[in-house]
Amino acid sequence: MEKQDGEKSAIEKAGEDLFNFAIDREDVKELMDQLPESAEVKTTAVEYELPILKIITVGWSAAYLMENSPHKNELIQVYWNAVRVFSQNLSETAGLMTESGIDYFEEIKKRFDQYLAAMNSRPGAGDPKAVIGPEFACACGNRDDVFAVLAGSKMFAGTINCVREYLKAFSII
Repeated sequence: MEKQDGEKSAIEKAGEDLFNFAIDREDVKELMDQLPESAEVKTTAVEYELPILKIITVGWSAAYLMENSPHKNELIQVYWNAVRVFSQNLSETAGLMTESGIDYFEEIKKRFDQYLAAMNSRPGAGDPKAVIGPEFACACGNRDDVFAVLAGSKMFAGTINCVREYLKAFSII
């Protein structure tokens, strides 16, 4: 996948495309619209956690789906570097508005570790949605809220499917 001077390689473009998909909020808005008022979880928590889950899922699924690809490391590096820059900018902006420090990338890493630990604790779960949904609800403040479980499961599954289709379209996997 060669490039000319000044042009991005296909892998760099794919990493940026995946990043742009990860921070797009349309599916977050749709899932928030589906969250009923009777949910026993704070809607602000769900709205905060959904984008984090999406960012994590894009990175995780790209690495998983490209497991045997010679381009995996380059794509993952481009993706996570873009997430890091985005997180720094978001953290700085939030810090200016709230006068308190926030490290959004650290929050993403913590949540990634939380989801990974949950997956590792249930290796026989079969479907990862069965683990991610409840763990997402836990991150939102109520592991037993069925609506939060469903929102997390939908975000996880939908994101993986989109990443898979994107990578297939570019013949990267």
